[in-house]
Amino acid sequence: MKRYNQSAAVIGMGGISSVHVKSLQTLGVPITAICDNKPDRAKVAHDELGCAYFTDYNEMLKAGGFDVLHICLPHYLHATVAVAALLAGYHVVCEKPMATTVEDAHKMLAAVKTSGKELEIVFQNRYNATSQAVKAVLDAGALGKVTGGWLQVTWHRTESYYSQSDWRGHWATEGGGVLINQSIHTFDLMNFFLGAPESVSGSVANRAHPSIEVEDMAEGVIMYGDVPISFFVNNYHPYDAPVRLEVVCENGRATIDGDMATVTYADGRVEKYSNDDNVPDLQGKAYWGYSHVKQFEAFYDVLNGKAASRVCGLEGMRTQQLINGIYEAAKTVDVIFGKSDHLS
Repeated sequence: MKRYNQSAAVIGMGGISSVHVKSLQTLGVPITAICDNKPDRAKVAHDELGCAYFTDYNEMLKAGGFDVLHICLPHYLHATVAVAALLAGYHVVCEKPMATTVEDAHKMLAAVKTSGKELEIVFQNRYNATSQAVKAVLDAGALGKVTGGWLQVTWHRTESYYSQSDWRGHWATEGGGVLINQSIHTFDLMNFFLGAPESVSGSVANRAHPSIEVEDMAEGVIMYGDVPISFFVNNYHPYDAPVRLEVVCENGRATIDGDMATVTYADGRVEKYSNDDNVPDLQGKAYWGYSHVKQFEAFYDVLNGKAASRVCGLEGMRTQQLINGIYEAAKTVDVIFGKSDHLS
């Protein structure tokens, strides 16, 4: 018996697309079409998957034969393709970031409202066992009121990382650097744990990558109500160090350090959690994580009436606003998010 009633198409057959393809295959979702503007790459994917292939996404949208479009394109194309697909009657799963600007993200949400279709932004780390454990502890109130915290992402990206792709390293096409690309998942996790931020202050700089326009370092503080969360991120560390995040509360603290989470209570109790050992091997890069399957499963369960989506377009907008808010704060003064900015 078929588990899902939908079929999928994938656009953009670069690196991350392999994780989407393998996740869909794991879930038993048929892939009936792929698209890439490089004919050779599109043909290779066609030969491997045995499905229709296109080099023009408009032609693919007109041809149809699928229900959900998975977008694995450079950042600047996310909004354009997502809006076109939604208005053409397809559900959309879009890799992070949602867009390069808040304005474009709003266009995506407007297309959702007009079309009545579902939009999912990929923040798979919310589905890690460690993230789920910390979220459950915080929501249960076992640690008491949150009083502060911090996050840190220190990774390594070479000059060649940028030169290999013509869209990376430019404001117009990548939308930023270490904030919107490498560390966005960790900022999203803090939103997942604490809700909507109210303001942000910070600075950005390019300290070690002279060939690019965008930042390779950012630091500052995010205010969730009266709770300050400090952050420091860069991509000129000697190696990809484990992502670290901590939420400090009245009665203890919750920490994520790489693939481990530790909850330490003021009375001395300690609880440890690790990420799942039995998740499918998607054979992707380590920093992509392994929870795409979990997020896609939740999304397709929504389409089949089995569950409610947990990372929808509105949540993607919240993180989009935070990232772009840091860029604005770095250029001017602190950015305060009005109520009308949240998930509107």
